[in-house]
Amino acid sequence: MSKLTDVPKRILIGRALRSDRLGETLLPKRVALPVFASDPLSSVAYAPGEVLLVLSIAGLSAYHFSPWIAVAVVVLMFTVVASYRQNVHAYPSGGGDYEVATTNLGPRAGLTVASALLVDYVLTVAVSISSGIENLGSAIPFVVEHKVACAVGVIVLLTLMNLRGVRESGTLFAIPTYVFVAGVFLMIAWGAFRGGVLGDDMRAPTADFEIKPEHPGLAGFALLFLLLRAFSSGCAALTGVEAISNGVPGFRKPKSRNAATTLALMGLLAVTMFCGIIALAGVTDVRMAENPAKDLVHNGVPLGPDYVQDPVISQVAEAVFGHGSFLFVVLAAATALVLFLAANTAYNGFPLLGSILAQDRYLPRQLHTRGDRLAFSNGIVLLAGAAALLVSIYGADSTRLIQLYIVGVFVSFTLSQTGMVRHWNRLLGTEKDPAARRRMVRSRAINAFGAFFTGLVLVVVLLTKFTHGAWVALLGMCIFYATMTAIRRHYDQVADEIAAPDTPSEDTARPSRVHSVVLVSKVHRPALRALAYAKLLRSDTLEALSVNVDAEETRALREEWERRGIDVPLKVLDSPYREVTRPVIEYVKSLRAQSPRDVVSVIIPEYVVGHWYEHFLHNQSALRLKGRLLFTPGVMVTSVPYQLESSEAAKLRARRRQDWAAPGAARRGPAERAKDTSPRT
Repeated sequence: MSKLTDVPKRILIGRALRSDRLGETLLPKRVALPVFASDPLSSVAYAPGEVLLVLSIAGLSAYHFSPWIAVAVVVLMFTVVASYRQNVHAYPSGGGDYEVATTNLGPRAGLTVASALLVDYVLTVAVSISSGIENLGSAIPFVVEHKVACAVGVIVLLTLMNLRGVRESGTLFAIPTYVFVAGVFLMIAWGAFRGGVLGDDMRAPTADFEIKPEHPGLAGFALLFLLLRAFSSGCAALTGVEAISNGVPGFRKPKSRNAATTLALMGLLAVTMFCGIIALAGVTDVRMAENPAKDLVHNGVPLGPDYVQDPVISQVAEAVFGHGSFLFVVLAAATALVLFLAANTAYNGFPLLGSILAQDRYLPRQLHTRGDRLAFSNGIVLLAGAAALLVSIYGADSTRLIQLYIVGVFVSFTLSQTGMVRHWNRLLGTEKDPAARRRMVRSRAINAFGAFFTGLVLVVVLLTKFTHGAWVALLGMCIFYATMTAIRRHYDQVADEIAAPDTPSEDTARPSRVHSVVLVSKVHRPALRALAYAKLLRSDTLEALSVNVDAEETRALREEWERRGIDVPLKVLDSPYREVTRPVIEYVKSLRAQSPRDVVSVIIPEYVVGHWYEHFLHNQSALRLKGRLLFTPGVMVTSVPYQLESSEAAKLRARRRQDWAAPGAARRGPAERAKDTSPRT
């Protein structure tokens, strides 16, 4: 089966990489930026629209609050970036928020952070892919008609790209990310020039529409609640910031400094683009509504269900560049593509965090192993499966999915910054150097403000989004927490159970005798080879065992046994119900009951075949027997392989593939082999 899947696997993800080439997969800053920060950079494509959508509930008059909400988001972004710059210097091992919380607040806080991040990474993929599908669907009706299938297809494609390795996927994703960033900055600059210097009147396609407010005349607490909800929606621009602190090991040296620089650059780019789009949306009179079919009105008439509401960034680009212009098309295409690629932040963060959790025995150990391309393949596949399931359940509807968003990330923000405050308090208790103490006090102040601000935002998010779907994210966090706790408990119990004792025990005591049993059905080459091997073991007792399922075959077996004069006693078990497994198991158990200090060695001849489909035709009884005997204490199971001709043919095919010269092999020269560093004798 492995040979059958090897060729497609190599075509899809490439040839395997040696472990000593791990350093070649480390990322420079120019590639690390799109790899780890594509999520916050791409969020400017929908975060401004989320702010305006919420404000539209109170009508057009509430739009004048959007600049102040943008200022609050900017202050929060700079606070989080400054706080995480302290994190990457203090904890460069890649544990990020999880390591900070575990070290300073305890394992429960660390597990809470890990649960929140895992949920948020899955939602990042689901929201980004669904949003990109909706943007693409406005131009291609087929995509809208098959939203779920197309979204799952994009998830599969991104999964394959990431399975090829972090460096290859990062290089591939860098181009559209930088095109998107350059396009947005060009739009902001050209819009500022047209409006401020040329004095042009730029108008969005919705500028002539009116908004019918759902709750006109909001004031007091109701208005405050609406503004807080708009602010929490705008905070979607901060998702993915923590991925850089989790991905420090993926940077080139000096890792911490490069990660901190990338964080600062990401924050500056995201803030500038977010504020620029909000400002241009106000200048061009963009109109948005949660229910545009009835809440957007033109000449006194609602637009109706046939109207498709374009995102804010598309409307602003149309006003600045002109509808159908080259720059407008380029930015629209880059926006749709970068929304797909935003999921790459989660594809790098989730497997790395899963590897750290697996190393700490909170997740299955398979997640800690790197795949053929030195990526954490099992974590990538697990993330893809969870995101595909979520997209299928919610019908790839970004409006419904985004309500689940950002809860987890602010849980991790708050606990992480609180943990950093305790980290600095602990260091200040022992540090005597005045200059070092001043730096620590400054860092503690930054993290303390970050903990306060992100904690406040977490409360706002829970209050404003809980009934809109945030409770699902909280439920997912609880499920992750309970699952990881159970896995850790299981691993701890197994570790205690298998720990080698300091004093002699029954595991180290030599058995009194060995009773070997060779299973036979006919006298053929595999059976004779198994008997010869059993004699070599020099067991205290040796016997052959057969099960009487067919009386004629059993009689023929006895006659052949006697004719050949095989000097091993043959015991035949009756099986009136034609079972093979149960009589053997009961017989072995009876041997153990008669002599508990004896070891029973069951020797099973097996066929080695060369085609995957031949496995279904052979060795089925042997597999069932081995599976049952594994649960019987004091029983050792040994397989004696017999290679059929088809296995020899398979060996020759493998040798031919190994020796085959691929096109260009002569030009490239022979592959380098590992140097033998073992001592010569």
